[in-house]
Amino acid sequence: MIKIGMMLGDRYEILEKIGTGGMSDVYKAKDHKLNRNIAVKVLKQEFSENNNFVNKFRTEAQAAAGLMHPNIVNVYDVGSEGGIHYIVMELVEGITLKKYIEKKVRLSAKEAVSIAIQISNGIEAAHNNHIIHRDIKPQNTIISKEGKVKVTDFGIAKAATNNTVSSNVMGSVHYTSPEQARGGFSDERSDIYSLGITMFEMLTGRVPFNGDTTVAIAIKHIQEALPYPSDYADDIPYSVEQIVLKCCQKSPDRRYQSMGEVIADLKKSLVDPEGDFVRITDPDEDAATRNITDDDVKKIRNASAERADLVGGVALKEDIEKEERERRKKQESSSKSGSKSGSTKSKSKSGSKSGSKSSKTPVRTSRDATRDRMEKEDFRRRRYEAEKYDDDPYDEDEDDEDDDEGSVGDRLTTVLVVVGAVIVGLVVLLILGRVTGFIGGSGAGADETEESAGTVITMPDGIVGAKLDDAKKVLIDLGLTPQIEYETSLQYEEGTVISASVPAGSELAEGDTVVLTVAQSTDGVLVPAVTGLSQAEARSNLEQHGFQVSILQAESATVEKGNVISQSPEGDTYAPAGSTIMITVSSGGTASDKISVPSVIGKSEMDAMAILTESGLNMGTISETNNDDPSLEGNVCYQSVAAGSFVDKGTVVDLRVSIGPKSATYHYSGSITAPTEDPEYQSGMFVQVMITTADGTSLLSTTTTSFPLDVNYTGINSATGTVTYIFTVSTEEVTVTDPETGETTTTPAQNYEKTVTRELTFEAE
Repeated sequence: MIKIGMMLGDRYEILEKIGTGGMSDVYKAKDHKLNRNIAVKVLKQEFSENNNFVNKFRTEAQAAAGLMHPNIVNVYDVGSEGGIHYIVMELVEGITLKKYIEKKVRLSAKEAVSIAIQISNGIEAAHNNHIIHRDIKPQNTIISKEGKVKVTDFGIAKAATNNTVSSNVMGSVHYTSPEQARGGFSDERSDIYSLGITMFEMLTGRVPFNGDTTVAIAIKHIQEALPYPSDYADDIPYSVEQIVLKCCQKSPDRRYQSMGEVIADLKKSLVDPEGDFVRITDPDEDAATRNITDDDVKKIRNASAERADLVGGVALKEDIEKEERERRKKQESSSKSGSKSGSTKSKSKSGSKSGSKSSKTPVRTSRDATRDRMEKEDFRRRRYEAEKYDDDPYDEDEDDEDDDEGSVGDRLTTVLVVVGAVIVGLVVLLILGRVTGFIGGSGAGADETEESAGTVITMPDGIVGAKLDDAKKVLIDLGLTPQIEYETSLQYEEGTVISASVPAGSELAEGDTVVLTVAQSTDGVLVPAVTGLSQAEARSNLEQHGFQVSILQAESATVEKGNVISQSPEGDTYAPAGSTIMITVSSGGTASDKISVPSVIGKSEMDAMAILTESGLNMGTISETNNDDPSLEGNVCYQSVAAGSFVDKGTVVDLRVSIGPKSATYHYSGSITAPTEDPEYQSGMFVQVMITTADGTSLLSTTTTSFPLDVNYTGINSATGTVTYIFTVSTEEVTVTDPETGETTTTPAQNYEKTVTRELTFEAE
């Protein structure tokens, strides 16, 4: 049972409950190891007792922990303790998209598309890692205070779909895909359907299907056509409406087949809102391969037996028409002979002509009508098939041979399939035997398989204090990925590793990232010389040294296209860590056939995307970063291709959005002395001592009788604070006699509190 103040995993302190859902509760917590606030999602008790669910939950949550994307609420850790199963996640300060829609009633098309693009980016990142969300809805989308859209609940959705009861469906049935409602197979396209329903709600302020029960709503998803969003809001652009309709097609094959396709059309809608570029295709109408059933095979064989002039089950158009004419002639002659016979008999008998006919005609007419109806239906079918093959130059003399060859071919194909299946089975058994050790040795194959499944790497000792190049080589040789950060240090020589994000002896997986903090001089970091290198090599080299890179394209008659002409600041000079290095890259050709790159610095992410797309450029990745200019917070502060460059159409431009200046941290180490500035303080008094930072954080609250107090604090977010002393002064009873009057005055004993305050200044870390 979760309680406020309890610790999970010896590092996560539960602070308060901030949300609840169908399967879990969410708490705000503090990670004492990294000194940051996080969110902890805890499975409710009824799900925690289901072992099957817990196992799948853990597997999916661990997979989701590998997703790192600006539009996903990142998962930091997964654990269980005392029957409590929890996921540690990024804490996003903001509101859900559901509450945002309720607050604004409905969103403008531009805002809805912007949000949909960010949701799609997050989902696409998950799909690229083979993770299907299966529960996309506004309640699982968070909009941060900075306006960033983040998708949450990855990792729990798939397990919930497979193992929870109908109560879980109740929360998501308004957004579920038809295949999920049927309980059938669902894939990435199910997320696309749910995204379409979410867009519908953003644009109209309502869900498309509603009902008294979850079953009624699910049936509507399966059977009823999606209403047009424009029925509820007249100002929805045509292209946006078409995107919603394509996302929400009943058949997955008629929807977008990937999130990349959705994103591409959403971006087009920003540039051309009324454009007619959305295409809804039907695979059946596009001549997709059709499966032949057993009934179809029987019909083809029967038709082949009845007509020897069929070629592959399809008759020539001329033969069919000739057969139809002969059939009609026979029918007419039969009718005439029947009429004559009826007339003769009617004359010889006392009955009337009509009476004579009525005695014989009904039986014959019923049979003829049935036969005629069957023959006409067969004729229509064969005529339709023949028209499709009307241009094929078949030879009647070869028909019988083709039929014989076809039957032999069928038998040969069957034999080959059976033989192939046997061979495949033997190969599989051989592999399994070697892996398990039953064939070919002592089971070394199993050991190799286990080793290749996941190599465990031990973080080596000696990284801290080593030179950067040496430390990088050691980590790369082990299969780890070093990431470099710089910090000014007087204690360490420039280029020396001050610290590593992973302690020595820790176990890592191959490819894991280790952040190395490297000492830089007070002048900054030495800028590597990249002139003459390729753009990719130069960028990689500069980024490894902790710099950002901006690229300017220019013509050059001497430098090969794609190589660096010059750089600013120049190589072998010093620049602040994290600053931007401008490299000028040879564009080749002339500027007349190039596109001038516009400046989007200071623009919102939405506007920047529209400007670049309209200019004929392609959007690359959009990430968040700190920037010291407070006016750029929430806007683009970096573009990978510099404004004014001439580049080819379709060039990819990466953007970075500022999340504000990097917050500085401080430390305080010293001795807290007694409050001797108050004359009423006496040594040995009980004194309450409190240290509080300027932002209200309490660092110390204790009562003592001895001074000084030695303290040491790090990671303080404020530059100043106060130390407050509170102590009690006691006086004894005093009696005073007036010598003139002899009158006595008594002052009783008193206890009163005294407060002393001092200002503290902390040092930057």
